[in-house]
Amino acid sequence: LFFWEQASPTTGQVLDRARNDLAGARDPRRMASIAATGFGLSAFCIADRRGYLPHDQIVERVKTTLDWHLNKFPEVHGFFYHFADIESGERIKGVELSSIDTSLLLCGILTARAYFEDKRIQSLAQQIYERVDWPWMLNGGKTFSMGWHPESGFLKSRWEQFCELMMIYLLAIGSPTHPVAPKYWNNFTRPVIHYKGFDYISGDDPIFTHQYSQAWYDFRGKRDAYADYFQNSVTATRAHKAFCLSHPEWFSEDYWGVSASDYQGGYTAWGGPPAQGPLDGTVVPCAAAGSLPFLPAECLHVLRAMRAKWGKQAWGRYGFVDAFHPSANWYDSDVLGIDQGISVLMAENLRSGIVWDIFMRNHESAAAMKRAGFHGEGVE
Repeated sequence: LFFWEQASPTTGQVLDRARNDLAGARDPRRMASIAATGFGLSAFCIADRRGYLPHDQIVERVKTTLDWHLNKFPEVHGFFYHFADIESGERIKGVELSSIDTSLLLCGILTARAYFEDKRIQSLAQQIYERVDWPWMLNGGKTFSMGWHPESGFLKSRWEQFCELMMIYLLAIGSPTHPVAPKYWNNFTRPVIHYKGFDYISGDDPIFTHQYSQAWYDFRGKRDAYADYFQNSVTATRAHKAFCLSHPEWFSEDYWGVSASDYQGGYTAWGGPPAQGPLDGTVVPCAAAGSLPFLPAECLHVLRAMRAKWGKQAWGRYGFVDAFHPSANWYDSDVLGIDQGISVLMAENLRSGIVWDIFMRNHESAAAMKRAGFHGEGVE
């Protein structure tokens, strides 16, 4: 519902955030997020499969979205700006041309291409994917740049350590027109965290870094030369829960989970282990919701417990607010597109696996994994 109501019927762009108490009206803020739009396209496939919205209306919205992004939305070498005006598509001042957010959008586009048996949708999606010039975003390096500014060129920061980056490399390796060599899969580091008996590949990053690529790419039963990434994220989620419960002054079995989110001071990337950011006892529902396939029983339990106890304050038209802190009597007024997105996709993956099934129908998805050295279910 968020992705339907908090989007432009003209452009298909989805707002970055919106209030959770709008009774169906669109939030007056105008900043759209290409990542939220990618999650939205995937959510429409779920909505269509489950009959949440009329099929013909969904198909028209998807067509409109893809046509606008192909033919009207500003792009550079096929990459898009992270944030833009929801109606005009004008770049929000100062934002980067984003490699990760373009990838999140592409995952949604390719999900729609695989799901809808509509030649127009499939053609538009194909053209958007084929336009992306992945080697350009390498900027002569061994790893992808995080982005580019028209004023100053490429960002110095690179996607060089394990996080949500897997989708960038797999989309690029699988590209039918501008691929990068499979060797680039080996170029990002895979540091290991050791926490209370849990050992797993991860950066010192919030838990969402284990969730985003796995919302679409199905890593179950597969491994490359380094890891079984699905099981790795199971361990990461267990460690995150243990980290939260190591702070009994804040968290419990019925109240845990922290990921990048709003808090009383604004927006921050926080979590653990190790401890990151200004942790204060705020809970972020998408931390558990985005890990539903990894740790079903525990994540379902805490989400149900939090809704049962704080539903009147923490639950609105679009589900949980982005974050809340009951002991401080603070309940966010907003939901964020990316946090609602990872929640609904992973809930459906636990429920039926259909986002994985749809996305992996794209022949480029399995081909990229095979080229990157994966073996196991669906690759060989």
